Amino acid sequence: MTDALRHHGDLDALPGLVDLAVNVRAGTPPQWLAEQLSGVDLARYPNQDAAVKAVAERHRRSPDEVLLTAGAAGAFVLIARALRPRLSVVIHPQFTEPEIALRAAGHDVHRLVLPPPFTLDPNLVPVDADLVVLGNPTNPTSVLHDRPTIRALTGPRRLVVVDEAFADCVRDEPESLADDPDVVVVRSLTKTWGLAGLRAGYLLAAPDVVERLRRAQPPWPVSSPALAACVACSTPAALAEAAAWADRLDHDRAELRAALAAVPGVAVVPGARAAFLLVRTTATDVWQPLRERGFAVRRGDTFPGLDGHWFRVAVREPATSAAFVHALEEALR
Repeated sequence: MTDALRHHGDLDALPGLVDLAVNVRAGTPPQWLAEQLSGVDLARYPNQDAAVKAVAERHRRSPDEVLLTAGAAGAFVLIARALRPRLSVVIHPQFTEPEIALRAAGHDVHRLVLPPPFTLDPNLVPVDADLVVLGNPTNPTSVLHDRPTIRALTGPRRLVVVDEAFADCVRDEPESLADDPDVVVVRSLTKTWGLAGLRAGYLLAAPDVVERLRRAQPPWPVSSPALAACVACSTPAALAEAAAWADRLDHDRAELRAALAAVPGVAVVPGARAAFLLVRTTATDVWQPLRERGFAVRRGDTFPGLDGHWFRVAVREPATSAAFVHALEEALR
């Protein structure tokens, strides 16, 4: 199962296909961001001060509550290596890297697999779990859990880690816990800003947790271009651009959801709030005939709790989505 966990959307997005498998916003990075990154002095060793300050101000946190990491995946590896949980619980279906990192560090992992429609019930988490990991909005389900439900998972002897890589898909981020020192929030610049190759991310946590994780980091753990991206993407102008995209995403996602719902044999997980939809079809492995018709989607059977009936599809502009739905109708015939 470990090999299946390591399957990600980039493996589905073969050259020449319309990429609906990877959740990076189309048309990114924007030109203004690419220009700023191109001017970074690579001859100097990275200095994190400006980036830590920018991220702290963006989330109204203290600088000692910010830890910069090599993307969200880097944060999960750091958590797994630095902490010594007795019972780790990963709430699935979700991004598989947290479980991979925990197992690689020698931890036993208890899987809590939620059934459709993937609603979170805190009472399902074992009472003796001292590390709980979940996504919000969750990849691949696109379900957004509310703050009180996630807060109910916290406790004096438990660390809750929330993957908020897609939090800025929702305008104003109403369910984000980035302002809550009782949880560890992991964020990424990959999806909204098109920086998958840069490995730029950070986590927000109480100062003692941040310091414990910082001690496990190697020297200069984040590159200078990634630090520059943290500064650039934390400005008011960048946040306004992300909010405007979230508004367009709402519209485009609703159109795609309605079109998919009209296709016989297709069901869409309700309440989607991220940049993708999780879809179930009566047929299995429909990603293969879709590939033959020029479209790449993220196959679902490598996520714990899903099987070959499921796939994840990124939300794109209406014309691309309409062409995809037509291809899906043909594939299902």
